Amino acid sequence: MANTPADDLLARLAGKHASEEGGDPWASLAATTPAHEPVQEHAGGRGDEKLDSLLDRLNKMASGERGGAPVALASKSSHVDLDDEPLDAFIPREPSSAREAGLTDTEVEALALKYLVSRGEASGRQISDQLRLPFLIVEEQLRKMKYDQLVVYKDTTVANDYVYYPTDLGRERGKRYSEHCTYFGAAPVTLKDYIESVKAQSLEKQHPSLDDLRRAFEDLLINPEMFRRLGPAVNSGRGLFLYGSPGNGKTSIAERVTRAFGQHIWIPRAIGLDGEILRLYDPSNHEEAPLPQESGIMHSTKLDRRWVRIKRPTIVVGGELTMDNLEITFNTATGISEAPVQLKSNCGTLVIDDFGRQRMRTDELLNRWIVPLEKRYDYLNMANGKKIQVPFDQLVIFSTNLEPKDLCDDAFLRRIPYKIEVGDPSESEFRQLFKIMCPLMGFEYHSEVIDYVVQEHYQKVDRPYRCCQPRDLLQQVRNLCLFEKEPLELSTSRFDAAVENYFAVM
Repeated sequence: MANTPADDLLARLAGKHASEEGGDPWASLAATTPAHEPVQEHAGGRGDEKLDSLLDRLNKMASGERGGAPVALASKSSHVDLDDEPLDAFIPREPSSAREAGLTDTEVEALALKYLVSRGEASGRQISDQLRLPFLIVEEQLRKMKYDQLVVYKDTTVANDYVYYPTDLGRERGKRYSEHCTYFGAAPVTLKDYIESVKAQSLEKQHPSLDDLRRAFEDLLINPEMFRRLGPAVNSGRGLFLYGSPGNGKTSIAERVTRAFGQHIWIPRAIGLDGEILRLYDPSNHEEAPLPQESGIMHSTKLDRRWVRIKRPTIVVGGELTMDNLEITFNTATGISEAPVQLKSNCGTLVIDDFGRQRMRTDELLNRWIVPLEKRYDYLNMANGKKIQVPFDQLVIFSTNLEPKDLCDDAFLRRIPYKIEVGDPSESEFRQLFKIMCPLMGFEYHSEVIDYVVQEHYQKVDRPYRCCQPRDLLQQVRNLCLFEKEPLELSTSRFDAAVENYFAVM
């Protein structure tokens, strides 16, 4: 049988001539089973073991949770770079529906309409970015809103998207929504999902070692004995007193403790509570830490954009602290509630600086927190009268110049198991502080000048050493040099002038 032109074409595609004996051109193009190269294992199995460990952590966190829980599951087929920084203990996964996100259609409609009324018009993808929800969820809701004549198409944009414009009916409904609450930012996360995230990222699961503490305090001069006392307190994840003379670095120590724990956590931008909005993310107290684009997590799953990745928080409050700061603050003009400081510091550190000098009595603060410190949860009152239970999961550090026993009773001291005195530095440590600070201030260190300062202004007058004094005295010497337009050089006369100013009433 003669070959047809089609057979000749198929034969050429197969790399054969139609005249070759036994050459069926259709058979030559038939699919064959691909040959696979044997998978090469990592040397010593290290890679598999590390990956298995990461998978076990994620699967344990996800066990027993509902289908919409925001924990990203991993599998061996997921792309995970074993050389990346340690995998976050909690990863929010993008929801596939409004129900999985814990939202009702009305809540999505209200947020979208308030945004459209404020902006005038917006594309579906712009609304999706504003609400931090997947485009498919927003696009489905916008179709319903168009059917209900709340919005109309004004123009087309990219494929399957339009520019939406609110109708008169839509504007009226959007204004009614705004009368209750003006918020139209990222869609809120459920309280249940937030509680699960705190459990996964809890300080109680962190156990910093001596190396972790040394890394956290690498920019401070810390006595090794302090590490031995501070280590167990930090591992407890509960609370501690730092007390001692002013100027010895209590606040500096408290601010750096958080570095010993895991670096990052995820928090929701806002929490939804029966139609009320509780704003949690606070740029003035939280430092955003986005995932790098090349991160393995970015390749293995789609993230829920309603959550924000931040550095583990350290919130410091001082004499300005009042009882109102410990409760939910409701703004009657906007209808938005603001989370208290202890909620914003969850999974991090809350420093009560200058404890005993607040505008409220110390027993008020202690009575307010005596149960949360023991039970690890707190109760807060919403503006609508509802009381909610929230996690109280942070390391609370009370920093004070006063004796703890003079500030609170035995019942409260029992709930703060660690009391650490930050004492004065020794003479050698005091000299070492000068040696560290001189190059930072732009000076060349001269031991003979520092010998003069120690002998004349400390030993002769029996003045105690303080950790802050080398920095403060050098700052005064530097300012004097700048004023006189002289090179930055240490001299005994300049230190005499600095000491006269610094210790005038001390």
